[in-house]
Amino acid sequence: MGDKPTIAISHLGCEKNRIDTEHMLGLLVEAGYGVDTNEELADYVIVNTCSFIEAAREESVRTLVELAEENKKIVITGCMAQHFQEQLLEELPEAVAVVGTGDYHKIVEVIERVEQGERVKQISAEPTYIADETTPRYRTTTEGVAYLRVAEGCDYRCAFCIIPHLRGNQRSRTIESIVAEAQELTRQGVKEIILISQITTNYGLDIYGQPKLAELLRALGKVDVPWIRMHYAYPTGLTPEVIAAIQETPNVLPYLDLPLQHSHPEILRSMNRPWQGRVNDGIIDRIKTALPTSVLRTTFIVGFPGETQEHFQHLLEFTERHEFDHVGVFTFSPEEGTPAYNLSNQVPQEVMAERRHKLMEIQQPISLQRNQQEIGKIVDVLIEQENPEGGELIGRSGRFSPEVDGQVYVKGEARLGTIVSVKIDNADAYDLYGQVVNSN
Repeated sequence: MGDKPTIAISHLGCEKNRIDTEHMLGLLVEAGYGVDTNEELADYVIVNTCSFIEAAREESVRTLVELAEENKKIVITGCMAQHFQEQLLEELPEAVAVVGTGDYHKIVEVIERVEQGERVKQISAEPTYIADETTPRYRTTTEGVAYLRVAEGCDYRCAFCIIPHLRGNQRSRTIESIVAEAQELTRQGVKEIILISQITTNYGLDIYGQPKLAELLRALGKVDVPWIRMHYAYPTGLTPEVIAAIQETPNVLPYLDLPLQHSHPEILRSMNRPWQGRVNDGIIDRIKTALPTSVLRTTFIVGFPGETQEHFQHLLEFTERHEFDHVGVFTFSPEEGTPAYNLSNQVPQEVMAERRHKLMEIQQPISLQRNQQEIGKIVDVLIEQENPEGGELIGRSGRFSPEVDGQVYVKGEARLGTIVSVKIDNADAYDLYGQVVNSN
């Protein structure tokens, strides 16, 4: 180790950010730096920030201020660094460096420059970098699960979203690169690989000239990992070829995260998603017919500028009609730099909050009913932690993705990081409860 400084990382934001954090940790460890989870003991604290919506920025700012008050030397990375680079350096004298979303792979060089007394701004105006299987990585998830980024950035320009501005245009990795990383993760004992990007159904379009998600899923089907889960599947990209690949590849879970955002064609047009309004109902019916065991999750935004009671009623009926397994609801957050920021007819905050509550109220009995359908079944559960209070195990079945969905509380014995058979004997709106089925 020598006399190199010790570094802690404070991770904020989404799983895409988590992968950046894991690569920074991997690069620092490889370069001989001491990495400590205890921020108090560290010489530097890297704060990997989120800037997606106002609430995320507030959390990032709170973290930075707390560390500044403790006189920590702070390296600010991630979306907020990309977004507010000059402001952060001006307002936080404790910030010794800001590092953009396309520059996290230069973290070792940044720390070396800071050690020489420089105050570093390492931010590419247009992020173009994407890590691959050769980039060191130090995983921070539970031992049985890992995220695998198939592409970075986004070519869509939804009116409410700042991600393309912060992360650049879509850039995909090759199928060979992704499969190589999946094989390495499997060698490390990973049982569930979660594929992520901004729009996973557009995977490969930029390097192959057309989306290649179906081919990617079939290639990953040859990797000896029990579960492959896909996040952020845009409904228009769920072509018959992709659905067939899910059907025919046993380790690909029929779990689809569809970021629909709304149901009414007028609101979707205002969101700059006009293509989606024509296909919502049809595609969902097609998925349910082709994949009868599919688990559907979606997210909606309520209170988008111009959303009337009639538009909202359309969304309520749409949610009731399709009976999604999991629904996340967000209130609209006006982001400076996006077209929606300047739209007239902004919806009052209290109306947005009321609509969010109403939509969640509609969804709860649906989620409860979907979970209750699992009672009596024997399902595979990936065991992830032990509950110190009740002594039971906590894991997830294929129905649940980490962090965003429910969990399975399990009685019995099993090793962490293994998949075991569990008989489900109870359910509530969020979670399942069961016992390990002994195979002997």
